[in-house]
Amino acid sequence: MFEGLSERLSASLKTMAGKSRLTEDNIKDTLREVRMALLEADVALPVVKQFTDAVKQRAVGAEVAQSLSPGQAFLKIVQSELQETMGSANETLNLASQPPVVIMVAGLQGAGKTTSVAKLARYLIEREKKKVSVVSADVYRPAAIKQLETLAGEVGARFEPSSGDERPIDIVNRALEQARLNFSDVLLVDTAGRLAIDQGMMDEIRELHAAINPLETLFVVDAMTGQDAANTAKAFGDTLPLTGVILTKVDADTRGGAALSVRAITGKPIKFLGVGEKTEALDPFHPDRLASRILGMGDMLSLIEDAERTVDKKKAQKLAKKVQKGGRFDLEDFRDQLQQMRNMGGITNMLDKLPGMGNMAQMAQQNIDLKQFARMEAMIDSMTFKERRNPDVISGSRKRRITLGSGTQVQDLNRLLKQHKQMQKMMKKMKGGGMQKMMRGLGGMMPPGGGMPPGGFPGGR
Repeated sequence: MFEGLSERLSASLKTMAGKSRLTEDNIKDTLREVRMALLEADVALPVVKQFTDAVKQRAVGAEVAQSLSPGQAFLKIVQSELQETMGSANETLNLASQPPVVIMVAGLQGAGKTTSVAKLARYLIEREKKKVSVVSADVYRPAAIKQLETLAGEVGARFEPSSGDERPIDIVNRALEQARLNFSDVLLVDTAGRLAIDQGMMDEIRELHAAINPLETLFVVDAMTGQDAANTAKAFGDTLPLTGVILTKVDADTRGGAALSVRAITGKPIKFLGVGEKTEALDPFHPDRLASRILGMGDMLSLIEDAERTVDKKKAQKLAKKVQKGGRFDLEDFRDQLQQMRNMGGITNMLDKLPGMGNMAQMAQQNIDLKQFARMEAMIDSMTFKERRNPDVISGSRKRRITLGSGTQVQDLNRLLKQHKQMQKMMKKMKGGGMQKMMRGLGGMMPPGGGMPPGGFPGGR
């Protein structure tokens, strides 16, 4: 995420880190590099100017002069101003109202609006423990209604049917009444998108807004459109009283211009980031954490929250006790670790959030065969209970049976067995307190010190 910007900024700021004294000249040179990095990341020019002016004003002031480490103080100023540019703190959804709380979701066609509604429903159900109803008022695209129905079933939300021959305003009024009758806490309304902002679209959505008076009106915008995303959000916000923005396709955006421009241009907070195609790929937006990631400092808080939410604590504790007592780390344990890592978003997601590992995540994305994890699980699933517990019994004939059953090659299985052996050796060294510390950290996914998995990445090409 935002690899290009992160790399350029980190390189520019590295020269300042060791400075014992800051002068107008060295600040000016570094800020020129920072300005170029931001412009290349497609950050809007007024935002770049405002940001660099604010950094310069603070850097030449008493704040840095009185510091014992001026270079480090300068880095802190850059981080602080990045955070301020994106919004000083996380702004949550306002759910403090008589249920059902109505949340309207708007945006241009192709921005990921319908998928974002489903992701938001899942977020509210799983993290906020709310009963959610969803409805589509997009009468121009029957496929959008069908898509929302399918996604609602996947995430466990109640779907209110609608059809192309109804008026959008009648759909939302009926949906609101049905949400009340079904005791829903939240009603999510998916509205029609267009390929561009037009007056007809604005008139219709304004009428819808007036009819249901939503507590939250969220605008969905594609991060990959850069500063155009911020300009589109502003044009929309001039017509509708937006309460926040959902920035989608952030995982595919290497530049970061939208994230840095939206708040400054629209005055509206980014509330969520869409970080993948799956319905669980929606993260609350924390400006402080993203500023740290952009500067290569990682995001340990989000990583810990991922672990808290997704790691099976009973399995992690069971494995910790087993290894502490000198128990054998078998292939069933290995499969559990693969599944835990997948639940946390995979190796690249984890590396991206570890301090100083952003570049490693980018390398991993390019060099790892990500399907290898699924193949490894398939091979373990194809084994007998005895083989999983004691891999040493896996002979040539057993290897042929396992690879035929899992649709893999013998060399895939040999690689799996080798990696398991390496992890088994590491586990033997983890008797006593060391194992508990590791399990508490990341549920056993990463070796001590946050380095590479044993034997490097599985399936490296």
